[in-house]
Amino acid sequence: MDVSAWLDKSAVSYRVSADSKRHALALTAELAARAFGFDAGHVFDALCEREAQGSTGVGSGVAVPHARLPQLTQMRAVFLRLDQPVPFDSVDDQPVDLIFALFAPPGSDSEHLRALARVSRRLRNAELREQLRKAHSADSLHALLASEATSSAA
Repeated sequence: MDVSAWLDKSAVSYRVSADSKRHALALTAELAARAFGFDAGHVFDALCEREAQGSTGVGSGVAVPHARLPQLTQMRAVFLRLDQPVPFDSVDDQPVDLIFALFAPPGSDSEHLRALARVSRRLRNAELREQLRKAHSADSLHALLASEATSSAA
């Protein structure tokens, strides 16, 4: 299960300004809509529906929002780095600046859960989080996420 298979370079954004959790989710939905060719409102609604079940802020400034999208045939992802952290109702009450959103097709329960576990586990790595926060371009962010996936699979 390779993160680079889900995360295209066009689905990575940095220097993103949000003033709230809702705004961050809307920006996540807009990035996903552009990357996948979907309606941003539909993606946003799916993210908010999942978020209403409980915060996807996993701690240490990281959120892993996720949703099922009927238009998808395979797992997809987007990554955003916010300029300034925003409150996200995270498990550790820390604001979030790194957002790795996962989108799965309906009926992919086990793949979706494995992907969530993999992303959460990787983003618990303090060194990787620091490198992501210091990266100077979307290409650098993508390379860090993709190379980390490759090295952890070895």
